Parts: sequence; C-alpha cells; structure tokens
Amino acid sequence: MQRLRLLFDNFTIILITVVLAATIFPAKGSGVAFFDNLTTAAIALLFFMHGAKLSRSAIVSGIMHWRLHILVFAFTFIMFPIIGWAFGPVLIPLLGKPLFIGMLFLCALPGTVQSAIAFTSIAKGNIAAAVCSASASSIIGIVLTPVLLKIFLGADDAGGTASTIDAIINISAQLLLPFVVGHLMRPIIGHWVDRNRSWLVYIDQSSILLVVYTAFSASVVGGLWDTVPPMTLVMLTIVCCILLAIVIYITMHASRVLGFSKEDEITIVFCGSKKSMATGVPMAKVLFTGSAIGPALLPLIIFHQIQLMVCAVMAQHYARRTDTDVKTTA
Repeated sequence: MQRLRLLFDNFTIILITVVLAATIFPAKGSGVAFFDNLTTAAIALLFFMHGAKLSRSAIVSGIMHWRLHILVFAFTFIMFPIIGWAFGPVLIPLLGKPLFIGMLFLCALPGTVQSAIAFTSIAKGNIAAAVCSASASSIIGIVLTPVLLKIFLGADDAGGTASTIDAIINISAQLLLPFVVGHLMRPIIGHWVDRNRSWLVYIDQSSILLVVYTAFSASVVGGLWDTVPPMTLVMLTIVCCILLAIVIYITMHASRVLGFSKEDEITIVFCGSKKSMATGVPMAKVLFTGSAIGPALLPLIIFHQIQLMVCAVMAQHYARRTDTDVKTTA
C-alpha cells in the first residue's frame, strides 16, 4: 500500500478527477470567460511565486558547474525534440496528427523544477547544480520552446498554434514578467516565502488544475474524446514509456562516459529526463488555440505521471546505492 501511495500521490488523483470533471461538466457559455480570466491570474501568481522562491545564493552556487548545465540543456532542448521528430513517421499513423503535435510540444518543453530538485535531494545528488540547472531550464524554455515547436512542426503543420513571435511575447508577458517581478521582490517577501513553502505548493497545483480543466473543457466541447479512443490512449501511454526509457538510458550512460561523479550523474538524469507540467500547461494555453489544446496537453499529462512514478523508484535506488558506496569507502 505504501509503494502504491508512492506512485499515485494526491495530486495525481485530483488531476485525473479534474480531467473527468471537464469531460462530464465542461465549461460552457459565460463560464468559459470566467475560467479563462481566473486561469490567467492563477498562472501569473504561480510564476510570481516561482521567482520569489529562487534565491540568489542558489544561482551562484550552481552556476559554475557549466559542463553539467550544458549537458542537461542539450538533453532537454536538443535530444528530446530530435527523438520526438524522428519518430514522426511512426507516431503520426499510430496516434494521429494532433497527438503527434502534443508529443513534439512535450519534447520541446523545459525540465521540471520542484520535482527534479526533490528527487535529486532524495537520491543524494548535486542539489545546488540541480537548483540552478532546473531553474535556468524553466526560464530559457519560455523563449526556446515556441521556437523549437515551430522549427520541428514547420509552417505547414503548425495549425492550431500561435505565431512564434506572438507566442514568445505572450508567454514572456504571462510567465517571465511575473517571474522576474517575484524574484526582484524576494528581498522583501523571501523570508515569508521560505517559511511557508509547505503550503505554497498548493498555488502551483491549483494553477495547473485550473488550466487543465479550462483546456480540457474546450477540447471536450470540440470533440476531443471522439477523436481519441481508448486504444489510442493505451498506445500513447506506451509511447511515453518508451520515450522516457530512451532518455533515461542516454542521460545515465552519457554522464558516465563523460566522467561525471555519481552526484552529478543523479542531477543530470533527473534534470535532463523530466518535462515540466507547471510550465507546459500555461504555455499550451498560449501556444495552442481552441480544441487543439486538449490533444497538446494529453501526452504531457500522461508523461508527467510516468516520470514521477519512475523517478520515485530511481531516487530510492540511487539513495540506497549511495549509502552502500559511502559505507564501502569508509
């Protein structure tokens, strides 16, 4: 029961419930405008708090490890999109074009911040480097993700997406600006934020749930579940599992071949193999229009849960292995 609890946390259960709620009771009429406005405000608050949480000392302590950061960024913004694009001839007939675009969107996203740092900490990796790498990835992705999506989709296949320049401007206004303001206000509110981290996480989760409900409501009204039958969902889940397995294998072995320490390997694996729902869900709201949002988010939602389950097990394995190595060395 405890192991099952590790794999399926409360947020995952609530997330599934929200998707079901949007399927049965989608927002319609005046409710659409209400939830759109509420979601925009929640996203701004989410990234404001992200900026306020990030300390200057964490940036300074981790930023010098440039080889690790370059490798993580290469996995996140080069290897991931290339893998997704390369499997296009297989994924398009298997999943359909809308879900393939969702897979490309997933592959172009930045890495996670909170969970990457949390798993690195559990596994006894390089936490300072993880904080710096994950945070920088999130910020860089605000500009780079729309560009990558447009490059790999091409002009002819980018139906349902906003133009690159407009997307970057909108994402910067909705995500980057609140982040910068929050970080600039850290000297004023930083101590309060650090003291209340335990419950401030609910701001992150509530914002994600709001966007998921709004996005899936629009897609359900547009006929999402008519175009995504159960067998396609099964195939999408299998594809996400294969994608994560490939990336974890590459990140793990590349870090060993390049001579990184075990602590750095842990950081590279957890920062380079994960994709951010906290950033991806708000981005989808800006990048995609109408009913295209649901298929764009579906791969991310499935991949997010798989990566949490797998990384939870891996973190425990790394922690036990590290403890053994320490005892052997002593």
